[in-house]
Amino acid sequence: MLLVGLLLGAAVLAFAPSPTEGNDAGSNLPDDAESSLAAERLASLPDGDEAPAIVVFSRDGGLDASDLQAASERAQALGEALGVEALGPIPSDDGTVALVQVPVTGDLSNEENSELVAEIRDVAAADLPDGLTTQVTGGPAVQADLGEVFSGADTRLLLVTAAVVALLLIITYRSPWLWIVPLAVIGLGDRVAAKVVDTISAWSGLAVDGSITGITSVLVFGAGTNYALLLIARYREELRGHESRHEAMRQAVGAAAPAILSSSGTVILGLLTLLLADSPFVSRIGLAGAAGLAVAVFFALVVLPAAMSLPGRWLFWPFVPKVGDDDAAHRGLWSRVGPAVTRRPAVVTLAGLLVLVTMALGALGLRTGLAQDEQFLDTPESIAAQATLSSAFPGGTASPTTIATTPDAAEDVAATASEVEGVQSATVAPGGDDQTTEIRVVLESDPGSEQALSTIERLRTAAHDVDPGSLVGGLDAEAVDEAATAASDRTTVIPLVLAVVLVMLLALLRSVVAAVLLGATTVLSYLSALGVGWLVFDHVLGWPAMDVSTPLLAFIFLVALGVDYNIFLTARAREEMAATGDATGSIVTALAVTGGVITSAGILLAAVFTVLGVLPLVLLAQLGVLVGFGVLLDTVVVRGLVTPAMVAWIGPRFWWPSRLGTGG
Repeated sequence: MLLVGLLLGAAVLAFAPSPTEGNDAGSNLPDDAESSLAAERLASLPDGDEAPAIVVFSRDGGLDASDLQAASERAQALGEALGVEALGPIPSDDGTVALVQVPVTGDLSNEENSELVAEIRDVAAADLPDGLTTQVTGGPAVQADLGEVFSGADTRLLLVTAAVVALLLIITYRSPWLWIVPLAVIGLGDRVAAKVVDTISAWSGLAVDGSITGITSVLVFGAGTNYALLLIARYREELRGHESRHEAMRQAVGAAAPAILSSSGTVILGLLTLLLADSPFVSRIGLAGAAGLAVAVFFALVVLPAAMSLPGRWLFWPFVPKVGDDDAAHRGLWSRVGPAVTRRPAVVTLAGLLVLVTMALGALGLRTGLAQDEQFLDTPESIAAQATLSSAFPGGTASPTTIATTPDAAEDVAATASEVEGVQSATVAPGGDDQTTEIRVVLESDPGSEQALSTIERLRTAAHDVDPGSLVGGLDAEAVDEAATAASDRTTVIPLVLAVVLVMLLALLRSVVAAVLLGATTVLSYLSALGVGWLVFDHVLGWPAMDVSTPLLAFIFLVALGVDYNIFLTARAREEMAATGDATGSIVTALAVTGGVITSAGILLAAVFTVLGVLPLVLLAQLGVLVGFGVLLDTVVVRGLVTPAMVAWIGPRFWWPSRLGTGG
């Protein structure tokens, strides 16, 4: 099986096609959103797909005549170098900043756009007087900077993730070489999973970017290593009862596979529900994550057992398990925690739930929606240029709002728009056709601010009153539509994920009581992580809001992955309950045997998700913190304390209506 797995992996690595390239891989905007329809309608106009790059000229103390002359020369040079007509320089009223607009076509690939923006920056900065600085912003520059911050990020993420996993495996197994086997297997699985995602992207035409591949890689490493820890722990246990390592591995796979398949199946189905989301970014994460996790399960249950069986018992040196040895797990920390928490189960259960509810209260007042300049951990040039521009021009100058309307209504729509509170100006753009005319609107507020989004709502109402068929687009309009899409996706996806979790728990445990209570504690654990996370983001890190995608993605990962630990613990408790009929004793034994591996798996998964912080987006950092803390909370407080106490408090009825809960 090892050879088969390696050959399949090699074939995928060798023959997988390149992924689909696109500029909208990270978009939260569905095709039927008003801003999307506006962009599509305006793209049919001559030069309608153009988005200007804006060169910002500034000097401490203000610009003088020679600075404006130099800016004029740079505008001419840009026009000659790029074969376009650069407009400007346009000085601000206070004379501190001037801008030049350079038209850029919207049909460029990411690489072509990055090269063009780099050329604009080089030409704009050439031969300037001392003290005169240039910065380039606008849609093309933001897109180029986003691509630049992801440059090399996949490699950096992979190296840091592998290093974290290696360190934690060494600490877990205290062996100089055992860690190499699961790390090598899961590492190969991660590379194969990446190529599988590329193949899906190429066949489906769905674009992927660094954020999607990064999240998928972390999911494969985290979940794959979790399954490896569970399998290896059961293998070590079986080696104490079997002379043959092959027989021990067969028993280990037979015992661990149901829990691994149930838990991974829950996560995969949960991720696939994201395909029902309207947000392209969220649905693509669901597809990529599900594919990656399926590969991780294959490597954990097919390749890893063969790789672990090949060397023999010495792989565990210096703590080699021998036939007849006592299980050290029965003398570990969790063997003492179980009796302690089940001695007064009602008190422990209620105290644990009170702590979780108190943490969850921190989510009250949670805000979602980051402005463009709030989405990066480090400020790129395009975002810094927006701040420079906004200091002297109306906030919406760098990202004008557009209205697509009919030629007959254009003047009336423009006049009405100019009277909307928060609008600086509204002008009819030249170059329309007999069906569509563009109106360019400059807002007073900074792009992405609450004031700008409120202005968009008022602008849409006013424009629709004049021309019901008009469409308001632009970056601020997109932000409004993204927020609405995210709220709709949460309403659609969250109930489906909860249904999947309950069905999987029912199928595995055959107990309504167990499924409902375990599902409820998992959701409460998520809300607690969300509450603590929001307090940290708001009061410690100073982030004004969560990204619109963060709550839903964190829910998927925490609830679906949290069920893993539910399944690992309660599946073993059910096994013990069937043998002894003692509900309290079964959960104490299950905690003693699985507590160590669940804790190790939780710490490892939390650390791996925290590694997302090496990537440059606030969304990924927020996701890493929420999932990392939530997993630790789930493994230590919920699975280690609340669940055992709850089982002991309820007794055999925890397993109702199965025969274990009815005394049958």
